[in-house]
Amino acid sequence: MASASFYKFSLGFLLLIIFLSSFSLSASSDVSLSSTAYLPKLQAEKLIRELNLYPKDDINTPDHEPSFVGDKKIVEKRLIFPDELGVSGPSAQDLGHHAGMFYLFFESRSSKDDPVVIWLTGGPGCSSELALFYENGPFQITKNLSLVWNDYGWDRASNLLYVDQPIGTGFSYTSDESDIRHDEEGVSNDLYDFLQAFFKEHPQFVKNDFYITGESYAGHYIPAFAARVHQGNKAKEGIQINLKGFAIGNGLTNPEIQYRAYPDYSLDRGLIKNTDYDSITKLIPACEQGIKTCGTDGGNACVSSYIVCNQIFNRILGVAGNINYYDIRKKCVGNLCYDFSNMETFLNKKSVRDALGVGDIDFVSCSSKIYNAMLRDWMRNLEVGIPALLEDGIRVLVYAGEEDLICNWLGNSRWVHAMEWSGQKQFEASATVPFIVDSAQAGFMKSHGPLTFLKVQEAGHMVPMDQPKAALQMLRSWMQGKLTITETLYEVSPN
Repeated sequence: MASASFYKFSLGFLLLIIFLSSFSLSASSDVSLSSTAYLPKLQAEKLIRELNLYPKDDINTPDHEPSFVGDKKIVEKRLIFPDELGVSGPSAQDLGHHAGMFYLFFESRSSKDDPVVIWLTGGPGCSSELALFYENGPFQITKNLSLVWNDYGWDRASNLLYVDQPIGTGFSYTSDESDIRHDEEGVSNDLYDFLQAFFKEHPQFVKNDFYITGESYAGHYIPAFAARVHQGNKAKEGIQINLKGFAIGNGLTNPEIQYRAYPDYSLDRGLIKNTDYDSITKLIPACEQGIKTCGTDGGNACVSSYIVCNQIFNRILGVAGNINYYDIRKKCVGNLCYDFSNMETFLNKKSVRDALGVGDIDFVSCSSKIYNAMLRDWMRNLEVGIPALLEDGIRVLVYAGEEDLICNWLGNSRWVHAMEWSGQKQFEASATVPFIVDSAQAGFMKSHGPLTFLKVQEAGHMVPMDQPKAALQMLRSWMQGKLTITETLYEVSPN
């Protein structure tokens, strides 16, 4: 019933015209919030604190729906930021920014014929405004809460679409908790229905190439969404979407392989010692068995496997101390690994809320309730659907900052190499070559056919934030089909 659910939102929620915030998920009736889900809730709240985010509510479920006008499937308004926000350079109106239901859309600064790129933030349950203002969006927030242009915003190479999902974070919401999602089927169906409505409203972009991108828990969202789009195209459902590829940044995609890599990465980076390694690796068999049981039984077995497997991660943190597990080069000071608090302050300014048309809807940056709702999904292996997409020529880029622990490059590299598809042996045998940006090495990559893996140097969990120039060049080169290995030293032009 995902389709009906989406259209209820789009018809009834005019005030959702904003940077949509994560499609939701809340604890379901058969997932207890006692012994099993209580620990994950604490972990979700710790994650939110470490981003220096303190949302008023843990999910948006207002008692009533705001009023709306019209009968369109998707309602949007042209977004013009007020003068006090200090945006310099081209005007927001000139660049065709649109705030809309469940999304914020930025037309390319280069050409409207550029690809349409959708970005999904993970969490699960964190709003995509985090990426918009701190990673690859057109603007960045200054200390005095004004906006400045981001020289390396991904809108320099694409028509950029931010969508928050699942329902309940940011400014998105539902008045019916039965609309909250708990698995990738629900999330991907909602996203597919949204995309159909978006392209119906903006038919001039239907012909453009389309790419799906995102990071972290979007390592789950992205493959499921790509498969749903591809399925819709094959079945000739609705508008045909010109899907060319998808990119996962520091994602969680195949938990069994990635959790097994935690001790190896940590030992290699000096976070733990050999004696710690020997002790921690003894936890791996129980984790692997838990993941297998999750795969067959689902439900609470998946919640249990989450708790069992995260003992591996927590034991490493217990030894490593107060590190920032998104970037091991840094320490967490006072429980705050990053300070993203300006985003919440900015989005709660009356002038900004008026510009977005959100009325009295509260902004929920990261939702612990959504985090809990997705627990049965966490340990699922989303790599299984990728080989069929590769076989049909859909390009796949997996990239990872080398300084990230929580979704580290080693675990990502291992699942990419272990994935069974027709080009697996050729990919394994391909050379690892430097990724060059402005004549300097920015990472290492290997590829074969439609599959590319890239390790980015001097970057943590959020590659576009830590290495913005390299991230923009990566995106542009990949979409142009230039992020491939040749017999000569790899280097591409940033243009």
